[in-house]
Amino acid sequence: MSEKDYAPLSAACVRALHDKIYDKRKTAALEIEKMVKEFSSANNCGQIKKLLKVLGQDFAVSQNPHARKGGLIGLAAIAIALGKDTGAYTDELIKPILGCLSDQDLRVRYYACESLYNVVKVSRGAVLSHFSAIFNALSKIATDPDQNVKNASELLDRLLKDIVVESNFDLEGFIPLLRERIYTRSSFARQFVISWISVLNTEPDLDLIVYLPDILDGLFIILDDPNLEVKKMCETTLGEFLRGIKSDPSRVKFSEMINILNKHAQEKSDLVQFTAITWIKEFVQLSGPAMLPYMSGIFTAILPCLAYDTDARRMTDIKETATAVNYTLLKLIALQQELEDADEIRKSSVEPSQEKLDLPPVVDVLTQYLMHSSIQTKVAVLKWIHDLYMKFPSQMVNHIDLLFPALQRTLADEADQVVQQCLVVIAEVISSPIGDGKTNSTDKTSTYYNKFVISLLQSFNNDKRLLDERGSFIIRQLCVLLNAEEIYKSLASILLKEPNLKFVRLMVEHLNMILLTSSELFEMRNKLKELKTEESKSLFCCLYSTWCHNPIATVSLCLLSQNYEHVCELIKLFGNLEITVDFLMEIDKLVQLIESPIFAYLRLELLEVPCDKNLVRALYGLLMLLPQTEAFNTLKIRLSCIPSLHLTTEESTTPHAKKQSLKNLIDFKTLLEHFKEVQEKHKVYKQAIRAKEILNL
Repeated sequence: MSEKDYAPLSAACVRALHDKIYDKRKTAALEIEKMVKEFSSANNCGQIKKLLKVLGQDFAVSQNPHARKGGLIGLAAIAIALGKDTGAYTDELIKPILGCLSDQDLRVRYYACESLYNVVKVSRGAVLSHFSAIFNALSKIATDPDQNVKNASELLDRLLKDIVVESNFDLEGFIPLLRERIYTRSSFARQFVISWISVLNTEPDLDLIVYLPDILDGLFIILDDPNLEVKKMCETTLGEFLRGIKSDPSRVKFSEMINILNKHAQEKSDLVQFTAITWIKEFVQLSGPAMLPYMSGIFTAILPCLAYDTDARRMTDIKETATAVNYTLLKLIALQQELEDADEIRKSSVEPSQEKLDLPPVVDVLTQYLMHSSIQTKVAVLKWIHDLYMKFPSQMVNHIDLLFPALQRTLADEADQVVQQCLVVIAEVISSPIGDGKTNSTDKTSTYYNKFVISLLQSFNNDKRLLDERGSFIIRQLCVLLNAEEIYKSLASILLKEPNLKFVRLMVEHLNMILLTSSELFEMRNKLKELKTEESKSLFCCLYSTWCHNPIATVSLCLLSQNYEHVCELIKLFGNLEITVDFLMEIDKLVQLIESPIFAYLRLELLEVPCDKNLVRALYGLLMLLPQTEAFNTLKIRLSCIPSLHLTTEESTTPHAKKQSLKNLIDFKTLLEHFKEVQEKHKVYKQAIRAKEILNL
């Protein structure tokens, strides 16, 4: 090229700028600096712009790397020469330098950092109009593989931060770029971004917390960075943000960030999870009712954390924090109920608050977590369902169709604690009448009583293991939570219609054993034993109708109610029944029961004068049915303790007259006929089963 192509540069200066030796390029830069000072003194802006064009468009983009270096040092020299007037030329100075920051030649990138540093140092606040472009370039060069380039970029970065802090910085305009760059995957770039966020957050005049929803997700992603230094920086920055939130919650956009926290609370990283749960705890405590619409998401975050049962300190911290959140939410719900009750009383015409619990998604999440593997989580879920049902019955009734099948499945859980809490919920649902004064929901809930009892029996029928391992526990708990007599009546009535007679017999055996042995049924046993009222008579007859499917259970029921004469009638019929091993085992169990505290009153009756001969005959009848086993010897020894005088003394009507009058309340003749009919059904049923088995061979 001819000399005039580079005017106003001299030929010697042009050659020096192209030279590979730094000192020669430095000499050329000094010449340019002197030239620009003269142009500036003469107010010759045209020559300055011409010089900027030559250096920026010819040298900075030259194919020759040394020429590019020369162009960069020349541009820095112009800025130094212009001094405070640099602001008028920032476009021409900065754009070509930024282009060189991504140059393939590492030395060019280094000189670009150095050149831009000098321009920024002179221009100060004037460069902020180009801040986004400079920041974007710096965020990329922060990942440079060359340490010298990185060191140079860090100097420039610190200078730029100082300028931002001392200037009227456009934070709102910067946030979109920050939001974009925060999702970088490079640890070095993340470190660069975090350092900027930290600086901006510590500056009192820059209210970065207002824009926290834009960058919070990115911060939690960076918190899981493999680089420990980056991780620590991010943890510290998040801690600073949280302290700021706690000091002045009024300017915090809680609702815009809670779902971000809910998402990260489910991360595998224990640090990320713990930090997110901690933030959720503070959000719930600080914003209160504002969190109610987001409870389904919060549940998704905290409920699994209640399961942590480990010695690991972090896991323990997560569990304790999640428990604290759960407790605070319970208080919030109680507060909302109080407010709703107060509003109902006032009948206020004020617009309803938007900060209300959104039940449908909450119920969906709770139903989902009923299937969780953790006992603690399932118990917490069940307590929530119960609490919501107690506080908002008229609303929760609309979700019974979704909840009820899930609750029924939960009864098969292996943990007693879960089953017990599940029964508490079910008992509340099926027993409490619900009415809001406008619509009658009682009918809907009452139908679930029968539905539940039917489904419970179906579950026992389909899963014998459930009946054997959980049947007694479930029924006993129901008898505590609900009316024991109603439970037994419902079970008996439904079993009467059950076509599977084998299951009915087995179920009666279980129910009878629970009746005779459980402390929870003490009052019911007393009522059956005395038979003083129409109510007790009704209960006895209802049970008898079903107990007939199991002869030994029928005998034990009549022994319990002291209907010894009828027991004798029943035992007479046993000679016509099929005596199986199971049948004998049931007699064996009955003998053990007779020797238990439950039948202490019966044993004492053997000492009455005169003795009730029907009782003695009944016991001897059982003895005759038994083979000579341990149970046979036990009963034989018991009967041998009866004084012979009792058997020979003339029976007085006095001791038993009262009992006889009570028995007159019951039509035992009809009951006996019913017993015979039921046994005939069992005979036919067994024959049908055996025929079917033969046909299927």
